[in-house]
Amino acid sequence: MHLLLSALSAGALGGLMQDMGRRYVRYINRTYQRSGSLWQGRYKASYIQSERYLLACMRYIELNPVRAEMVTRPGEYRWSSYGANALGKEDKLLTPHGEYLALGSTAAGRQEAYRNLFVNEEDDSVWNLIRAATQQGVIAGDSRFSEMIEKRLGRKVVPQPRGRPLKGKTVKQNHENGY
Repeated sequence: MHLLLSALSAGALGGLMQDMGRRYVRYINRTYQRSGSLWQGRYKASYIQSERYLLACMRYIELNPVRAEMVTRPGEYRWSSYGANALGKEDKLLTPHGEYLALGSTAAGRQEAYRNLFVNEEDDSVWNLIRAATQQGVIAGDSRFSEMIEKRLGRKVVPQPRGRPLKGKTVKQNHENGY
């Protein structure tokens, strides 16, 4: 399951995922007369620099059922947001992001512009960045964005070299030297 969410406050996404997990597991277990957890491990999340990667992330998520060969076109997947974003189908669970709204001045114009994003293949480096950011819980963005998030969180959000830093050297020096 992939979700692209914007939080209004710190900790909101973690709380949402925890609450959703509890409620959904309870529902599934009761409905199908089973017990136990549904998901293995924690959810994975990363920060995304909206102006550079939000629309690419939307495409990545909406093309997952196509890549998995569940459907031939993203609009065929019942649970995809593609129907709302590209075809204008009503979906009360979605709130359009500012980057999506900037695609056009009318709903029809935005939908057409969004469909046009799916005409060409995405650069593999963008897909790889999105995958790595999600799997490693790091930033999908440039260095300025990473520094801003690190200051807000008070912790590193870019991949760090494995192991302990060598004595007397900074993490940056170790990374530059291939450690």
